[in-house]
Amino acid sequence: MIVSNNKTVKLGEAASRFLVGRSPGERARSQQAINHFVRWFGRERLIVRLSASEVANYARRASSPDSEYLEKLDIIRGFLAYAKKEGWTETSLATHLRARKGKVKLLAGADKGLPEPVPLTQQGYDEIRQELESLRSKRLHTIDEISRAAADKDFRENAPLDAAREQLSHIDGRIRELEATLKSAVLIEGKATTTAKVGIGDRVLLRDVASGEELCFTIVSPKEVNPTKGKISSSSPLGRAVVGKECGDVVEVTVPAGRLCYRIEEVGGDG
Repeated sequence: MIVSNNKTVKLGEAASRFLVGRSPGERARSQQAINHFVRWFGRERLIVRLSASEVANYARRASSPDSEYLEKLDIIRGFLAYAKKEGWTETSLATHLRARKGKVKLLAGADKGLPEPVPLTQQGYDEIRQELESLRSKRLHTIDEISRAAADKDFRENAPLDAAREQLSHIDGRIRELEATLKSAVLIEGKATTTAKVGIGDRVLLRDVASGEELCFTIVSPKEVNPTKGKISSSSPLGRAVVGKECGDVVEVTVPAGRLCYRIEEVGGDG
């Protein structure tokens, strides 16, 4: 696929072109890290619009306790260096992707093979399993599409083949992510009665102190967030504000428009 204007290359397209140029072994090793980076900023984001501060912030916020953290950063640096070489970015963003010094020390002394536990509600666990089964079926269908598209011997302009390969790459990355989540999952038992303090799995009713408007949601782990179903992350600003608090407590949440004050009216099991 030929891109006529380097300044209109999107992150998803840039990642696909980078991975296609790798050897099969390097591609398999790099896909998960590259897919995570692309999802973080959005597939439709123009890569030329990425700023040095955003890349540096990604390195700080996306760090995790797994032993492959430094390797993942190296992979993404390679991708960003490739983007600069292709003329997709105006500056070298790779130099701004630095590992946190404190994190490096943690990894050096961490026990390998012991992933961080992922707290999940039973509903969240079941939903992840359903998505995983759906993706596995979709993967088989995509492999069939690749086989059919590959029957066309002209690989130079085989758009269906390129699209199917890209889709398979995204599916495989998501499958690995879900499998790792389920492997590390720790189920949180449902709470049928009102609890004293807010925790993961609790349904929380808040009232805006100023307007009286009510806000109801369920606190879940970052792995099962679904705003459309009223599920917010325990690590989000609102989640952090209410976790560990009790009914009657007033909490403050900082938003771009200022500070919002809420009173916790009810805390109960996820219903």
